[in-house]
Amino acid sequence: MTLPDRARVVVVGGGVGGTSIAYHLVQRGWRDVVLVERAQLTSGSTFHSAGLVGQLRSTMPLTRLMMDSVALYERLKDETGVDVGWRPVGSLRLASSRERMEELERQAGWGTSFGLPLELVSAAEARRRFPLMLEDGVVGAAFLPTDGYLDPSGLALALAEGARRGGARIFEGVRVTGIRVERGAVRGVATDQGPIEAEVVVNAGGIYAPEIGAMVGLTLPIVPMAHQYLLARIKQPIPEDLPTMRDPDLLVYFRRDAGGLVMGGYERDPAPWGLNGIAPDFNNRLLPEDWSRFEPLSQNAIKRVPSLEHGDVLKLINGPEAFTPDNEFVLGESSVRGFYVAAGFCAHGIAGAGGMGRAMAEWIVEGEPSLDLWKMDLRRFGDAYRNRDYTLVRTVEVYSTYYDIHSPNEERQAGRPLRVSPTYRRLTELGAAASMDGLQRPAGWAGHHWSAAIAAEHHATRERAGLFDETSFAKIEISGPGALSFLQRLCDNEMDRPAGSITYTQMLNRRGGIECDFTVTRLEEDRFFIVTGTAFGNHDLAWMRKHDPMDGSVTLDDVGGARACLGLWGPRARDIMQPLTHADLSNDAFPYLTSQRITIGAVPCLGLRVTYVGELGWELYCATEQGLELWDTLWHAGTPFGLGRRLPRHRFDAPGEGLSGLEQRHHARGQPLRGRPRIRGAPGQDR
Repeated sequence: MTLPDRARVVVVGGGVGGTSIAYHLVQRGWRDVVLVERAQLTSGSTFHSAGLVGQLRSTMPLTRLMMDSVALYERLKDETGVDVGWRPVGSLRLASSRERMEELERQAGWGTSFGLPLELVSAAEARRRFPLMLEDGVVGAAFLPTDGYLDPSGLALALAEGARRGGARIFEGVRVTGIRVERGAVRGVATDQGPIEAEVVVNAGGIYAPEIGAMVGLTLPIVPMAHQYLLARIKQPIPEDLPTMRDPDLLVYFRRDAGGLVMGGYERDPAPWGLNGIAPDFNNRLLPEDWSRFEPLSQNAIKRVPSLEHGDVLKLINGPEAFTPDNEFVLGESSVRGFYVAAGFCAHGIAGAGGMGRAMAEWIVEGEPSLDLWKMDLRRFGDAYRNRDYTLVRTVEVYSTYYDIHSPNEERQAGRPLRVSPTYRRLTELGAAASMDGLQRPAGWAGHHWSAAIAAEHHATRERAGLFDETSFAKIEISGPGALSFLQRLCDNEMDRPAGSITYTQMLNRRGGIECDFTVTRLEEDRFFIVTGTAFGNHDLAWMRKHDPMDGSVTLDDVGGARACLGLWGPRARDIMQPLTHADLSNDAFPYLTSQRITIGAVPCLGLRVTYVGELGWELYCATEQGLELWDTLWHAGTPFGLGRRLPRHRFDAPGEGLSGLEQRHHARGQPLRGRPRIRGAPGQDR
């Protein structure tokens, strides 16, 4: 075939990600699809993947992607004639501690809600299913009969064949050298064999995705990590139907392979790779064997499968896998219109490739996916991830704790502190993160990341007043002669209200699903102030920019770093604030859901009469450099009202009594409220 000079969509990358997207695009009726691969299909990370397919994940959307993948893998051979080597032998996940067993018990309930036939089994039953294992130390296990493994290269080739049968054209040995962008939208790609005009370009480049993203000025927080596993022959017979097995407490996994055994894992001292770029000829290649780094994993594996100690090692596979700072995929449309990304698969790309390709095709064709893929949306990463060193330490932490138990409200620690509020020093002096002795915490799973200060904060705010640092909120200004009509078109609430009004609203997609959820304050006739959740600023700003009329009538500005925000809430909030300002704070003069410009002490503020604790109060926005002065002013004024007084030690009949779920989640670890309640979200997210 001759490389065309035009296509509707160009997919860059010929691994399981790119081929799955091409396959699903033609399934949805797009025929003018071109896929280009710099070398040969599967020559990136796909060919050296271990090939395990596990479905149950930590979120509903990711689990659904895995389930969709399995449904595809079951029929792909019959559909394309290419054998993917799918073996639905089931999977075992061992628990070598009571805490791990509790995690499995929770997962069993979680899996049942998705329709997964996950069952909890004893250590003896686990050994019956996986006779190579030693039971020592095993408390129990979870067995999922619909999991399995496959041949990763066979999967990519089958998807490519299915894409070809649907009309897609696939070109190997074609390297993308640039991407043409005009007026903020993609217009095509340049290759070493000529340009291709296109309205959509998909970056499915795997470990090369950051290099491709840089062609449009996009920084992708993806770090290749050297991941190792070995192929061994053992004397002990290996059943044909041997399930895959993971022992997360020992950091290792196993599966059968052509009469032998595959064993790999996630070491505590991972090895980032390719930080200064990847050689142009790094195709179909592996990294040198690193036995010293693999040794702890091999010793752990022998503890569980003793026959490995005297087995014959055929090969130690060491290949780079693309990881992200939060161990989730990087998917979706970028700030450049028509430029999509599907990368950063964190070693479970084989398991999720089928469902991921389906979701991405839906995203491209329909404009948004039907699943809530926020946890995988590339817009979740803020500007901090433009810093390679920050991205690196976060990603290393994710890899080294890949198999750890992650309890509710866990906070990652790597790279902190980086961006701090103006009150950070004062909060540190006050011991804001410290626990309070004598106060109970919930028992078991819910109490792992719990600060007893939560109860003290609750009582203080309900009985007197609480002062909250909300500087991390994302803040956006919309101005211009078209600002009102722009918001009227995108928001589901009435936005034409008087200046000073605060409106709680959402922005919806074409399905009626919620894309944005925030408050909008009308500052002036043609100027509005949006406050949204800490993590949603990039997403919400990108959604609005995607619908910008591009006629100069609307200006969108990210003002998050320019303004500090303090919330003062509680029945004594007005008593504390009124002496500090000449403004009338009475209910008649300053009613709920209105805003005014006021001065607190010597600090000019935008005051918003809103509350998230069910009590009287205000949010106060000021210049960031005056945030500490505002805090000190309110703190000293509030001291006579008990704002900073330590409460007596409370005892509750039941852990957490008197605290709503919303309050518990927002105040986990004794930290102040860090983001607004969201309606959209995965199970357990605030609503």
